[in-house]
Amino acid sequence: MPTNDIKNWDNKTVGSVELPDEIYAYPYKEHLVHEAVRNYLASLRQGTHKTKVRSEVSGSGKKPFRQKGTGRARQGGARPPIHRHGGTVFGPQPRDYSYKMNTKEKKAALKSALSRRVKEGKLVIVNDMAVDEAKTKSFALKMAGIGVDGKALLIDTLENTNAVLASRNNPKLNFVDALHVNVYDVVNSRYIVLSQAALDRLTEALSNER
Repeated sequence: MPTNDIKNWDNKTVGSVELPDEIYAYPYKEHLVHEAVRNYLASLRQGTHKTKVRSEVSGSGKKPFRQKGTGRARQGGARPPIHRHGGTVFGPQPRDYSYKMNTKEKKAALKSALSRRVKEGKLVIVNDMAVDEAKTKSFALKMAGIGVDGKALLIDTLENTNAVLASRNNPKLNFVDALHVNVYDVVNSRYIVLSQAALDRLTEALSNER
């Protein structure tokens, strides 16, 4: 069972915690992680692209000239696709790009991603993520002080308003609630920084079989 130090904002070790093997020492399953990332990105797509077919574009449906006797190719109106400003054939239509991935697979993928960060030594636990002021610069200094020098996923409660606001303007920091951690955010971050309370909530959520 892996153990991890618990730090405070002064980068002093104030305790340690044992991490359950079934979550934080889970075998890395690349195919599940890949599928979970694809699933997440697909769900973000709006799918609002749209072209107009011949029945939707402006223009008359009246025949421009008689069917026979003119020597020209027959025409049925101004809106067919062969005409300028006519309708589009087989153009994109609104659609939903999201697809289902069952909960068991999502949890397994998240455990895989978290376990990889634990193995790399990139999981940082702080006893309390609360800060006195919502200052982006001072919060960045606190992150640097505990050894976080790259993109980081911060996990705590959204009720920690000062930390949420202090991290919001920093492109290297992504703050999420412990119950809304997803595989993409973990994979897209070099470090995982979470409070002791958030660790307990996240562990409980991933321990639940359902």
